[in-house]
Amino acid sequence: MNLDAKIPEGPIEQKWSKHKLALPLVNPANKRKHKVIIVGTGLAGASAAATLSELGYQVEVFCFQDSPRRAHSIAAQGGINAAKNYQNDGDSVRRLAYDTVKGGDYRSREANVYRLAEVSANIIDQCVAQGVPFAREYGGHLANRSFGGAQVSRTFYARGQTGQQLLLGAYQALEKQVNAGAVKMHSRHEMLELVVVDGHARGIVTRDLVTGKLEAWAGDTVVLATGGYGNVFYLSTNAKGSNVTATWRAAKKGAGFANPCYTQIHPTCIPQAGDYQSKLTLMSESLRNDGRVWVPKKAGDARKPAQIPEEERDYYLERKYPSFGNLAPRDISSRAAKQVCDEGRGVGPGGRGVYLDFADAIKRVGKQVISERYGNLFDMYATITGDDPYTVPMRIYPAVHYTMGGLWVDYNLMSNLPGLHVIGEANFSDHGANRLGASALMQGLADGYFVLPYTISAYLATAKQPKLTSDHPEFKKAVDDARARMTKLLNVKGKRTVDSFHRELGVLLWNKCGMGRTEKGLKELLIEIPRLREEFWRNVNVPGSAESLNQALEKAGRVADFFEFAEVLVLDALDRDESCGGHFREEHEDQGEAKRDDEKFQHVSVWEWKGEGQAPVRHKEPLVFESFKPSIRSYK
Repeated sequence: MNLDAKIPEGPIEQKWSKHKLALPLVNPANKRKHKVIIVGTGLAGASAAATLSELGYQVEVFCFQDSPRRAHSIAAQGGINAAKNYQNDGDSVRRLAYDTVKGGDYRSREANVYRLAEVSANIIDQCVAQGVPFAREYGGHLANRSFGGAQVSRTFYARGQTGQQLLLGAYQALEKQVNAGAVKMHSRHEMLELVVVDGHARGIVTRDLVTGKLEAWAGDTVVLATGGYGNVFYLSTNAKGSNVTATWRAAKKGAGFANPCYTQIHPTCIPQAGDYQSKLTLMSESLRNDGRVWVPKKAGDARKPAQIPEEERDYYLERKYPSFGNLAPRDISSRAAKQVCDEGRGVGPGGRGVYLDFADAIKRVGKQVISERYGNLFDMYATITGDDPYTVPMRIYPAVHYTMGGLWVDYNLMSNLPGLHVIGEANFSDHGANRLGASALMQGLADGYFVLPYTISAYLATAKQPKLTSDHPEFKKAVDDARARMTKLLNVKGKRTVDSFHRELGVLLWNKCGMGRTEKGLKELLIEIPRLREEFWRNVNVPGSAESLNQALEKAGRVADFFEFAEVLVLDALDRDESCGGHFREEHEDQGEAKRDDEKFQHVSVWEWKGEGQAPVRHKEPLVFESFKPSIRSYK
């Protein structure tokens, strides 16, 4: 497996500008001859599709929702980072890059992170020009708020609906091109196979989720913008449809899967309410600007929060991390919440919760100001829990949220499989072992608007691949493979539902490969997961047929992929015998903090699929830090 990252030479501040000048170009007349297939219409996919079509490329876009507006990017709440320094509080491109590298526990690729910080300011200008209604100060200037892992205010926001507003901006840009005939949109289509011809990604196979029809689509390059794999844990903050299928199908065709063990646990979610709950609800990290996190000092204290006096409360984040307080990074805040709950000081049913209290903020600035900042989030919390967070502290607990791992890509955002580009959360490149808040939207739009439109020409101008149609034998074989897999699922005719298997897999992973991981637990998973997968293929019940709308069949295919992917995730967690960021091996900690081993593990772990029944092979991309030297990651 060739893992040439293609990182440009020279000072980090000049790498991107020099690289753009050196990239081969496709002239405007030739752009019209190239077809780009894009899978996914969230922020990354929609922005890439709009921009590439405006440059002149033929673009075909696929999403499994009925509209791009339903992409999971819409669920992002708190904001988007950019190094504008509007607050004049010392922010800069370099500081944003440093915070991101440090936040990722020095397990991200330094050059990619600096480029992300560099183009961040352009994103805000682009979105303002599109009409995104960012919050503004009284005088009309764009407002900023602070977020975890930073000591400056660099997060632009639209109340608690930032993802929705940004997605509407990208959606409008995309639909303008659809209306102009420059983009062909295929909604309610799910990618089931990647088609590789002569070692190059040349197309995909999709299933029409309404009619059941399988179709092959040929192009000159494929772009995956399909998000993360957090739903392998069953309960997560992700939309129920979010899955690993597109990236896992690519992995099974030769694309390396990088750092699958890096899964982010978000500290600010509404606690699980029952065994048969289908998903968890995120409460934006922005709430930690004004909310104070605390638990009773005494274990088993069942009094109502108003009955617990100030001196008997433990504001544990402020106590442990005085420099950052309640804005400590997500991985650290999540582990701290787990620790106090494990000590018996958790609140609410089962003791799985901590308080997020706004009483002091309301007293300081008034209820009206808090409502203006977070009103929709407070309304959502009240609807779900029945409690009024203006008068009663919220109860929150960590939950699976974002995934930092993904398909390996080089500096041009192309995987080791030529012709396959991967953008947004679907790739691994920017966040290392932990993502800072408000950086997901930043990466998605950076990749789609400002990186891929430049770098995709490096492949298209030099690949010189012959034109293909979907009549090629490899496309027919891919369609047959997809049909055979669906037939196999339908023919099992067992007695257990797909959801019951998915739920059991998720519980196993959360308990032994969630916030805390041990060698013993991970080795047990490598026995338990194959055993459960074997039962799945022997006893799952998938009603209906493949020739019509069949959501049970959709779910079954996705869960089958989750079973295979889960083993690689656990293998990666077992192999990485250190703690870093969201990967917390309990054998390697220092006073509750992650203890890295830079000598042995300062690299990207890239897993190569070797076939059914064979162990995947791990490859390494060494991580070299020239500008941000690794140091002990402290927020105290």
